Formats: sequence, structure tokens, C-alpha cells
Amino acid sequence: MSSILPVLLAQGANVVPWLVAAAQKAEAEPGAFGPNVVPWLVISIVFAAVVLGIFVIIVLIYGNIWFQAYMSNARVTIWELIGMGFRQVPTRLIVQGKIMAMQAGIASDPEMGITTRRLEAHYLAGGNVPNVIRALIAAHRADLDLNFDRAAAIDLAGRNVLEAVQTSVNPKVIDCPDPQKSHKAALSAIAKNGVELRVRARVTVRTNLKRLIGGATEETIIARVGEGIITSIGSSETHLEVMENPDHISKAVLERGLDAQTAFEIVSIDIADIDVGENIGARLRADQAEADTRVARARAEGRAASARAREQEMKAEVAGNRARVVLAEAEVPMAMAAAFRQGNLEAPSRRDGGARPQA
Repeated sequence: MSSILPVLLAQGANVVPWLVAAAQKAEAEPGAFGPNVVPWLVISIVFAAVVLGIFVIIVLIYGNIWFQAYMSNARVTIWELIGMGFRQVPTRLIVQGKIMAMQAGIASDPEMGITTRRLEAHYLAGGNVPNVIRALIAAHRADLDLNFDRAAAIDLAGRNVLEAVQTSVNPKVIDCPDPQKSHKAALSAIAKNGVELRVRARVTVRTNLKRLIGGATEETIIARVGEGIITSIGSSETHLEVMENPDHISKAVLERGLDAQTAFEIVSIDIADIDVGENIGARLRADQAEADTRVARARAEGRAASARAREQEMKAEVAGNRARVVLAEAEVPMAMAAAFRQGNLEAPSRRDGGARPQA
């Protein structure tokens, strides 16, 4: 295209004056070119003017950006720019991305696969072309394995590919727990002796570009690290062991492989702060003793109530027996009177010395 434009300009500069001169001569000498030449001259002049006007419009619209790409050796043709205009693609955005890639030395790399058509397709798919190009340049400088296809896929997946590359080069630190996303300032864990420890940890991670698509995010890392810390403290015999060797927690958590299936690789886990909290075990034992006391008191009160009820029952039974004795004593005189009447019972005689008469 760079060789065609000067030819077109030269031809346009030579044809138009010739047509104008021929038209003036035909007007001055009507028979000089024959009777049918004048209409063809007019048509030719109009056609040349239209072509020249279109060429001027193209130059005014795309000439600056094409010249910039030409001087940068970005290999963007004028026809590609015109096609972008018809497809409603910002030509300057695509050309600047191609120029950045060319100046960084990655546009000519076949493994990168950066072409004008692919940049245009990524923009039409809703991608961020400048961000992808900057990420590729940063990955190339840091000697990371990242090509255009993977960078475009990461960008279209909704991840910030430039931030991912920067995090891969310069690891970031995540607080566990995250004070911006959790109302807790520290993790609470209890050792086997019942003493509570409040722990704050700092996790250093870097992005794993191969697992960035479909990998778990920072929230998963924070949750897994918190679970590992709580488990490690809970398996300690006393809180003093944790206070003496906090690095044992870090080692135990790292050995669990918490970064599996995540978009990050854990570099280190550091215990930033450990505070001794309440003696939860003693409080639980005290609460249990108090509960046992209440149960025993309730049982004693139940037994006392049963004894009192039994006492009342016995008193009622004694009163009933006494009433039956009284009734029995009342029946004795009546039985003796009946015996006298029937002759079964007589008073003893004084002469026989109280001997009982024979019946």
C-alpha cells in the first residue's frame, strides 16, 4: 500500500490537468476531437473528481493513523483501516495496540500471535485491547509464559490480566482475616487445654497464570488458611506450644496444599500477631459444674418432696389405724351386752370361787 499511494497521487496529478486542458480545447474548437468527445470528457472529469474526492476523504480520515502505523512498522494497511471503520471498530485503539506490541518486540513473535485481525476480533468480543497488550509486554519483560490467546481468554473471563501479571511478578500480601470483608479482627482458635488464642496472619501469594481461568479467588485462600490455622491450634496440647513456636502453624498450613485449584500460588504464611483470649475450657468446666449443681439440687429437692409426701401418707395411715382401733373398742361393750342377753356370759358366783357354771 505504501508503494501504491505515491503512484495514485502522481497519476491523479497528471490526469486531472490533462482532462481540464482537453475540455478547454474542446470548448474553444468544437471540431477538434469529433462530435462525441465532449460528453466523454465531461464524464471523465466528473469521475476523476469523484475518485479524487474519495481519495482525499480517505486521506483526511485515515491518513494520519496510517502514516503513524507505517512509520512504526506496524504493518496496518489502509484497507484494514477502512474495514475497521465499516465495522465500527476504533482504528486508533487497534493501531496503537499494534504499535505498542511492535515497539516491545512481541508483535513479530509467531508464538504471541498478535495480528490486526485478532486485535479487532478481541475488541468486538468485548475485550480490553490496551490492557491485554500491556499485560503481554509485562509478561515478555518478566519472561513469563503468556501468549495472546491466554491473555485474551483471561480478559474475556472478567479478570484483570494486567493486574494478574503484575501480581505474578510482584507477589501481593493478603490479610487473614481480611478486615475489609470480615467484621472479625482476628481468628479465634482454642487449644486442647481450653485457652483461646486470637491470631492474625499474612499470606503472600502470586498469580498462577495457568490456573487463573476457573481457579478460586482470594476469598478461598483466606478461608482455607483460616481453617488450617484453627485446625493447627486445635491440635496443640497447650496454648504455650503455639506461643513458643508460631512457625509450626505456618509449616503445618503450608503442608496442607491450600493453593490447589486456585488462581494463586502461596509463597509464605506468616503469623503477624497472637493474643491470648479467655480460658474457654475453665469457663466451660465452671458452667458444667454449675449445671451439675443445679441438677443435684433439683434431684435433692425432688427426693425431699417425695419424703414429705411419704410422711403425710404415713400420718394419714396412722390416723386411719387409730380410728379403726376406736371403732373396735366401741364394739367390745356391744359384744359383751349381746353375750349377756344370750346367756353366753354370766357374772361369777362368790361361793364357787368364781367357777364358771356349766351350760
